[in-house]
Amino acid sequence: MFSSLRIRNYRLFAAGQAVSNTGTWMQRIAQDWLVLSLTGSASAVGITIALQFLPMLVFGLYGGVLADRLPKRPLLLATQSAMGLTGIALAVLTLAGHVQVWHVYLAAFLLGLVTVLDNPARQTFVSEMVGPAQVANAVSLNSANFQSARLVGPAIAGVLITAVGSGWAFLLNGLSFAAPIAGLLMMRTRELHPVTPQPRAKGQLREGLRYVAGRPELVWPIVLVGFIGTFGFNFPIWLSAFVGDVFHGDAGTYGLFNTLIAAGSLVGALLAARRGRARLRLLVTAAALFSVLLVMTALAPSFWLFAVLLVPVGVFGLTVNVVANSSVQMATDPEMRGRVMALFMMVFTGGTPVGAPLVGWITDTYGARLGMAAGGLVSLAAALGVAVVLSRVGNLRLRVDRRGITFAPATARSGALVKAA
Repeated sequence: MFSSLRIRNYRLFAAGQAVSNTGTWMQRIAQDWLVLSLTGSASAVGITIALQFLPMLVFGLYGGVLADRLPKRPLLLATQSAMGLTGIALAVLTLAGHVQVWHVYLAAFLLGLVTVLDNPARQTFVSEMVGPAQVANAVSLNSANFQSARLVGPAIAGVLITAVGSGWAFLLNGLSFAAPIAGLLMMRTRELHPVTPQPRAKGQLREGLRYVAGRPELVWPIVLVGFIGTFGFNFPIWLSAFVGDVFHGDAGTYGLFNTLIAAGSLVGALLAARRGRARLRLLVTAAALFSVLLVMTALAPSFWLFAVLLVPVGVFGLTVNVVANSSVQMATDPEMRGRVMALFMMVFTGGTPVGAPLVGWITDTYGARLGMAAGGLVSLAAALGVAVVLSRVGNLRLRVDRRGITFAPATARSGALVKAA
């Protein structure tokens, strides 16, 4: 489960990310609650989220091209520094009492711009630290790291917001980026497995798209996570609406809900770390179960049933993310990995500018329960649709039994797609 941590460079990376991820979750909770406090609108929270992920939708593929051209470690030093400065700037405005909602919108957008480069560089740097044999394990541990911070960050943010306000959460987040920067500087570069940067050339973006288009084992996981990311991962909107309109709670309640999702996500990440391979049937099954649980949670009649159901929602939501991420990375040639992972992240997070305002509007207009249930139903339709397409493309027979959704050869095997299933 923890085999990648035997590698010194990865240990440094993981330790730094644990600190900055905690700060990131503190800022996410503080940002959502601040916007809700300033406006009283779930739609405004949706706009904030949309602005943060809009740059990934517009520029994500170009970020992947640059990630393939540039050395990853210096690039990450620059992006992590910029993200820290963004948090500190928002902290200064908030602590000085001058913060307005447009300041939060601007900070979210700038953070999104930096993420365009940071995401593909960080995703592909994993293989340079651990080597090909440990990629799946390291990807899963990265997710476990992120979700562990999600357990701690919201709890700290809830206490800080209640006691002294959102500004201190923003400040601690900005300072937390000193940890990953120190980890990157302390790495032994001779122990890395660097991929030769691709020289600048015309048509590299189109080359990446053609590469993905010719591989169904890449196309359909990316399509599925696109639907899940756009319509199924709008928890800041739904949870803030449930806290304010359904259960009449406060920032502590919002932090509790996020912590419960994180607890489930951590379990999902650790279970994924134990698996040797990421298979498409597991991806589709996890996506279907996640969607059904989302609908069940939306309809939960009591506070504690709603809270308890957030745990398995986190388990299967994280399983979808990890399995899709590792299966796409392992199916991609190293020299194309930056562009492919940029497309993956662009589809997974870049759909948020489309989904978040729409989901926010549905939630404001028809209520938190219908908004959350609608996201689950769209995600379920996507999971079942991709399952049917995979069975046809791979000449497979789709079967649903007690093990979940499985694919069996209908007549003859169909190469890589059958192996991936």
